[in-house]
This record gives sequence, structure tokens and C-alpha cells, in this order.
Amino acid sequence: MSRIDETKEFIPVRIAVLTVSDTRQLADDRSGDTLVARLTEAGHTLADRAIVQDERALIADKLRTWITNPEVDVVISTGGTGLTGRDVTVEAHRDVYEKEIDAFGTVFTMVSFQKIGTSAVQSRATAGVAGGTYLFALPGSPGGCRDAWDEILKWQLDYRHRPCNFVEIFPRLEEHKRRK
Repeated sequence: MSRIDETKEFIPVRIAVLTVSDTRQLADDRSGDTLVARLTEAGHTLADRAIVQDERALIADKLRTWITNPEVDVVISTGGTGLTGRDVTVEAHRDVYEKEIDAFGTVFTMVSFQKIGTSAVQSRATAGVAGGTYLFALPGSPGGCRDAWDEILKWQLDYRHRPCNFVEIFPRLEEHKRRK
């Protein structure tokens, strides 16, 4: 099973939080607040935070902006992962991904199923990598953000997590671009 190797030093990750909503402002963004509280409590750095409307091009543009920013290692978005016509976050993420992390959605569904039963099938949480940056798309509910952070991201974004984690492979995410 997974564990924290206390002999290793914690490495803080710089994380940007993107809320996708047609109605939310920073003052009432409970899901964004949940993510910010959890990531800073874990020792990571909030690199940036923004809210964009549920428009595919706007979401993809913001993701691309952060991917090119050397001060951002990870982007976590919240909102727009459902099934309605305005839910286009997953499509925007996939427009940007170089590689999708297929198992993220599966593991998120397993975690959600334990909390909300068969309603878990309505989430399209996804993850991928682009430009050496990890991108995670979470549901817009504080509970969904809490579950994704507490059960998956908290561990995978901790360099000390064993048997493996996302942080330890940062240097290799773009190894295909190096000259031989």
C-alpha cells in the first residue's frame, strides 16, 4: 500500500487553481477555496488563481497561459465536468493535453463511488500533461474537490509518497524534447 517516506524531504509544488463557472466570483467560490486551503495546508504554493466562464476556448487559453508559465507546475480546475451542455471543461482540457492520465478519472470514480454511490457516473473528472505541467479537471462541488485532493492529489503531489508519485517524474515529462 502507499506510504510517506519520512527520510525524503518534502518538495513544494506550485499550483494554479482555475474555477470554471458562469456565476461564481472569488467571494463565493467554495470549491476554489477548498482547493486553495488544502494545497497550502499540505505545504504547496498557490501560484495563481482565476475564474473563467464555461467557454471551451477561454478555458483552453487559460490552461495554455499557465502551461507556458515557469512558475506553474500544476493546474487544478474545478467545474464544468458534468453532462450538461455548458459543461465543456473536459473538452478544453483535452484540447490542450499532450498525454492523458487515463487512470485519474477511474480512480476518482472509485473514490466518489464510496461517497455518493452510483451518482459517481455523472462526473467526467480527467487529468493530463502538457508542456511539463500536470492538469487536473475536478467537479465543481466542494465535496468532489475535497475527495480528489484528500484521496488522490495530496498523495500524488507529495514527493515522499511511495511507491511512486507525480513529483518525482517532473524532470522526465519533457525528455522527448531533449536533443540526443
